[in-house]
Amino acid sequence: MSDRFFLDTNIFAYSFDQGAPKKAAEAVILIRKAIEVGNGIISYQVAQEFLNVALRKFPNRMSYAEAEQYLSAILRPLLAVFPSYRLYAQALHLAHRHSLSWYDALIVASAIEGQCAVLFSEDFQNGQEFGNLRIENPFL
Repeated sequence: MSDRFFLDTNIFAYSFDQGAPKKAAEAVILIRKAIEVGNGIISYQVAQEFLNVALRKFPNRMSYAEAEQYLSAILRPLLAVFPSYRLYAQALHLAHRHSLSWYDALIVASAIEGQCAVLFSEDFQNGQEFGNLRIENPFL
């Protein structure tokens, strides 16, 4: 069994949420563990979604310089899954089989392609399984 885990976009967004200090603290712990231990990964989609939120939707938006620094220091070391025909085909299969939205199916397919045992997210049912991949909501 793999000890790799996948971090969904909401983990990164919550790490900046001053209105939810418990979630922010848990998110920071997960991100730090992913980088320091080296077994956490993300996909291109997570990087894109997070940067969009950070630059456009945060109450205190990131500057482009801050976003570039975050991309370099935090996101780049975790970036392990990129677009491919295989990823899209698997996402289509998952979306159809499990009635997932396209973007949720891409996240699950990315975690599977990255050979992760756990997908940390609050966007799915806690404990839900997709083959060998288990969903864990770290904020429960």
